[in-house]
Amino acid sequence: MGLWAKSVVSFNAIREHGTQSIRSLADRTGLSTSSVHRHLQAMARRDRYLESSLWETQAGRTWLIRLVVATLCVFGLKRGVGAETISEFFGRLGLEGHVGCSPSVLRNVMHMLERILLGTAEVWEKAGIAHGEIRPVIGAVDETFLQRMMLVFMDWVTGYVLMEEVAADRRFDTWYARANDRLTTFGTVVLYLVSDRAKALVKLAHTGLGCLRIPDVFHLSHDLATGYALAIFGRLRQAKQALEHAKQRLETLQQNTQTERSHVEQAQALVADSETSVHHWQGVHHAWKHHLSNLSRILHPWRLAGSSRQTSQEVEEQLRAETRASERLLKTRGQ
Repeated sequence: MGLWAKSVVSFNAIREHGTQSIRSLADRTGLSTSSVHRHLQAMARRDRYLESSLWETQAGRTWLIRLVVATLCVFGLKRGVGAETISEFFGRLGLEGHVGCSPSVLRNVMHMLERILLGTAEVWEKAGIAHGEIRPVIGAVDETFLQRMMLVFMDWVTGYVLMEEVAADRRFDTWYARANDRLTTFGTVVLYLVSDRAKALVKLAHTGLGCLRIPDVFHLSHDLATGYALAIFGRLRQAKQALEHAKQRLETLQQNTQTERSHVEQAQALVADSETSVHHWQGVHHAWKHHLSNLSRILHPWRLAGSSRQTSQEVEEQLRAETRASERLLKTRGQ
């Protein structure tokens, strides 16, 4: 019986039969008196918060394991958050008495999780290949920079990362060698490749993999955002500043008992006009974000809901509708 299993047995015996002597508790649990004594002392040290007793139960222990694993996977492995920051996070939750929270321990657990995840993926890949479940790939390729540069190759339809490897360069030869090796392992081909305008990636599609290249709409969205978003944000910021100044002036006039009533009414009208302007530009801001989000969905080769394929006719119709909506927004911006 492991350490935590013994602790849970002791806790359950106390919860079911109340406080009792160490010898009586040892008889009920089948543990030695020295073991029971150590666990009672450990539980007393961990009992620092109102919720501490929950973590002594089997359900609480299971939830703690899930919390630690989920946090390390999502923030540590996927987002690159450091072990020191995650350690501080667990400390603020008051978990240092129940789970290992030191940065060194968390790093070791992350390394173990990484090995487990890679091993599981390898087993699933072999099973998929053996059962003939591998289909043609609609790929997306790009490089990302964490501590080192990594080449990433993902299947759009399933979201599965076919390749994620550290590389010294991002030339065509490097891309082709790594991507072709993975495709050979799966015994599949690429229908078309989504990428930016990097020469190596364009060549990878046309020459290396012999497929069409579909442009990445991130740069298009970025160009649209830089062209209009700053202007919209600037008008919204000016409207908020004007409202703040109008409120300050109204407050000053109201505090002065010698202020004429007409001046107060003018200040109140200015505040009302400023609030209207703020609401107007907030609406323009929200509408612009909505249109930008719609554009990303429209140009995506697959519907985000259900992953079904979009036809060119559907995309054209959606683009026309979105263009008309954007034109109306631009007219509003010019007012």
